[in-house]
Amino acid sequence: MGRIWFITGVSSGLGRALAQAVLASGDTVAGTVRKAADVQAFADLGPGAHPFVADVTDEATVQDAVAGAQALAGRIDILVNNAGYGLTGAVEEASPAEVRAQFEANVFGPLAVLRAALPGMRARRSGHVINVTSVSGLAAWAGTGIYCASKFALEGIGETLAQEVGPLGIKVTNVAPGGLRTAYAGASLTRAAQVIEDYAETAHLAPRLLAAHAGQESGDPARAAQAILKIAGAEDAPLRLLLGEDALHYALRKMGQMTSEIGDWAGLSTSIAFPKA
Repeated sequence: MGRIWFITGVSSGLGRALAQAVLASGDTVAGTVRKAADVQAFADLGPGAHPFVADVTDEATVQDAVAGAQALAGRIDILVNNAGYGLTGAVEEASPAEVRAQFEANVFGPLAVLRAALPGMRARRSGHVINVTSVSGLAAWAGTGIYCASKFALEGIGETLAQEVGPLGIKVTNVAPGGLRTAYAGASLTRAAQVIEDYAETAHLAPRLLAAHAGQESGDPARAAQAILKIAGAEDAPLRLLLGEDALHYALRKMGQMTSEIGDWAGLSTSIAFPKA
């Protein structure tokens, strides 16, 4: 049976590619799908594929799916928080309902999965949590502010979790892909309903750019899956893994800008201290 993986969102995209790579390696995948109609399609991938119908925004179904995965061999070795979707629109355009829905899927959903799976990992003092974030969780860009915020949140959760569970024998890695040739920019992308024309040349460029590059993204989901497979369970697994040349470019540019700006304003930053006696 090999290692037991629990991967959310295996119906398509990176989740599907990762599940296929894991199964080809001889490991077992307990994967979540949102629709009963997708169960058989996942089960058909092979005897090691075990589908569970679960919506990460429904904690009860998450608990049931994790329990089912643990029942396969008494453990989950590698947990991959992959399920989520994108929302475009200016920050002002996004309605409270749209913002909440984005955070339910991209933040509260992964938290529900963590709450369900971590007790077993803690009891065994082993396991690897892999959160699929995004380079947009490190470097924000106009028109994707709410999505970026959700991924920034998941980055923070993963980084903090690593400090908390590391001493318990559990590893944590935030995987931040750039553009992958999946349905992210197509069927999986949602746009804020409100449209404010003042943002035509800023925020509204995001959905146009995503649509224009849909199907032409440089990132190969199958190769991304192999990269994740390589670090899964590794003793030297990184806290953060960027995937794609674009991810590297935008993350390094952001860090350079931050370093420069912090240095430029360091005098003002330190000026708030009480005067030395």
